[in-house]
Amino acid sequence: MSVEQITARIISDAEADAKQIVEGAEKRAACILETAAKEAEQGRRAVEADVAAKRVDALEKKTASARLESAKLLLREKRRVIDGIYHMALKELLSLNKEDALRLAERLLQLYAEEGDEIVFAENYAYAEEVSALPVITQKKMQVSSQRLPLSGGFTLRGMKSDKDLSYGALLAADREEYQADLSKKLFS
Repeated sequence: MSVEQITARIISDAEADAKQIVEGAEKRAACILETAAKEAEQGRRAVEADVAAKRVDALEKKTASARLESAKLLLREKRRVIDGIYHMALKELLSLNKEDALRLAERLLQLYAEEGDEIVFAENYAYAEEVSALPVITQKKMQVSSQRLPLSGGFTLRGMKSDKDLSYGALLAADREEYQADLSKKLFS
């Protein structure tokens, strides 16, 4: 064999080896590209699913927040209406005529006064003298204080055992505590 033949054979073998190496590299590159494309597609789907889930979550949170704010606003307005009702009731109590005011005072004294209690009228109570002359005051041996208190109408009772706030504001607050739920049902159902 001549040097040229040997050289040609080496070149031929080298070209064949190079061709095999290139073909193998191209196959591996194709596999890598295919795998990368699949992974990229899976990644894209995962990101899209994550974005969709976050969008749904954000929408649910915004919806829940809007419902909560709406409920707060509605509750605030309902309270404002009920406040208005009790404010009007206080105005009505403060403007009772003499006969009704005395009847109410006598009823309250019969129910809540104890023997020896001292009655202290509100500064704005118009019928203190008339209430002081009611028979229940004598029957229960009550004292009438010359002091006046800054109450929302009515009076308080100072007793040996306990004091009782029978001001119109306190009576309406107790009424509101007891009947507010029923009133809300009637007004807003």
